[in-house]
Amino acid sequence: MFREVEQLEFKLYVITDERYHPGCSMLDVVEAALMGGADVVQLRDKRATKKELYQKAVELRQLTARYGKLFIVNDHPDIALAVDADGVHLGQDDLPLAAARRIMGNRIIGISTHSLEQARRAEAEGADYIGVGPVFATQTKENATPVTVELVRQVAGTIRIPFVAIGGIKLHNVDQLLEAGARRICAVSEIVGSVDVKGTCEAFLRKIAAHEQGGTE
Repeated sequence: MFREVEQLEFKLYVITDERYHPGCSMLDVVEAALMGGADVVQLRDKRATKKELYQKAVELRQLTARYGKLFIVNDHPDIALAVDADGVHLGQDDLPLAAARRIMGNRIIGISTHSLEQARRAEAEGADYIGVGPVFATQTKENATPVTVELVRQVAGTIRIPFVAIGGIKLHNVDQLLEAGARRICAVSEIVGSVDVKGTCEAFLRKIAAHEQGGTE
């Protein structure tokens, strides 16, 4: 039930990062994003203990379920299953996709990719979607080399499964990705660090809609 095509027809993918909104509740920030039209929420927290991560996942699962939106857990298939998340997102150094599939069954599995070769391999191995990036330099992945807009263009012309562009994406540079063929956008600091989370999500979605209609906002 989790891998129905319509569930992957998303436009705006939001990842949590509490470093960008100190003093503000993660749930309040995520709810504002959902009110602004975010389709997917991913819980990502590299500093939390497993117990802390589980509790956050419980709360986010309840929140996203209330809005009827997809909830993805980064890195941890066991936590994803424990809270009945829609899926898990894995990096190149995480559990192999085939092993994760045995654990996750028909739930969504996303894979981070940083080259066309990795994108092709993830598609061939049965990923439900891929992340492509970091497209631009980003503080969330300080040591990662940007893959540039060119990789987005190559993936758009080659890969058939859904892909989401990620990494340093802002309202001022997202048009470059949309012009290169991206149809799904992921932003972290630009959204969760915004003084107007809801409005920023709405602005991203307006830009995506404008490109779908053949122009720019």
